[in-house]
Amino acid sequence: MITVGIIANPASGKDIRRLVAHGSVFDNDEKVSIVRRVLLGLDAVGVQRVWIMPDRFGIGLKALDNLPLTLEAGLLEMPAYFMPDDTRRAAALLAAQGARCIVTLGGDGTNRLVAKACGDVPLMPLSTGTNNVFPMMIEATTAGLAAGLVACGQAGDAVARVPRLDVYRFSGEGEARALDGPPDDIALIDVAAYDERFVAARAIWDSTRIRDLALTRAEPGAIGLSAIGAHYLAGDYPAGHGLYLRLGPRGVSVRAPVAPGLLQTVRVETHRLLVPGDRVELTYDHPCVLAFDGERELELRTGATVVLRFNPHGPLVVDPRRAVQSAARTGFFR
Repeated sequence: MITVGIIANPASGKDIRRLVAHGSVFDNDEKVSIVRRVLLGLDAVGVQRVWIMPDRFGIGLKALDNLPLTLEAGLLEMPAYFMPDDTRRAAALLAAQGARCIVTLGGDGTNRLVAKACGDVPLMPLSTGTNNVFPMMIEATTAGLAAGLVACGQAGDAVARVPRLDVYRFSGEGEARALDGPPDDIALIDVAAYDERFVAARAIWDSTRIRDLALTRAEPGAIGLSAIGAHYLAGDYPAGHGLYLRLGPRGVSVRAPVAPGLLQTVRVETHRLLVPGDRVELTYDHPCVLAFDGERELELRTGATVVLRFNPHGPLVVDPRRAVQSAARTGFFR
């Protein structure tokens, strides 16, 4: 059966940046409405089955309530602990069950968890988070049509692979640093070394504490840490490259929106472009925290080393407008 998965994160769009910045709250009732429109789009192009990740709010069940569909739809059979790891496990299960596309509702952090487990299943990411560099602002009906067209084999040319950052952690200087195995973690947009001892509230809002910053992209117009790189390069950014920035008190002053409504000034001391396979090695003489895609995740002890590698073989992502255009050109909708 032609199967599509939906992963809607009920916690996205609700972190502490509503207090320390000016991020808007993304209501779960609106996510229900988005999922309903996605389902109707999927149904219209011939998708036969949809599995939805279970969640505490019941987004999937509420979206399906009294919705006229010809396709088979229900909740994914999995234990739900209502923790972030549910997202990763749902993605792995959808991939194992033959999903041909996964529609995600969340921000950069949600999609990072999905990308860690979805393998080569294409993603159709919809923005419902705080920092939305990876997911897209697009009408959910169009997203459902596009995801369904890809799943039905009508828009294969609308899927492209995007880069990621592989993260390798080493406990000390004497440890061998071979990068031939799977990474310890990944990031889709940015990895930041943050001058803080604890993960705490996770979200980053004080960019003056960032010491090192690696990016998979530096496109103008984004919100979040990648905006620092975009504004620093002033538009002189070659496609297909990553970027490494070293921040410090004696660098070039750069002002950027690091969160919704929160513009801050940092100083960039050095930078270099990253080509596929390039590495950045970081070692610190004091404890700090690594943040992935805008959220603190990993506490580093003194002397620990982290190697970041710019990997062009990240997740597959659907271009929704191209998918619909490709199908329309073949007369699919006539």
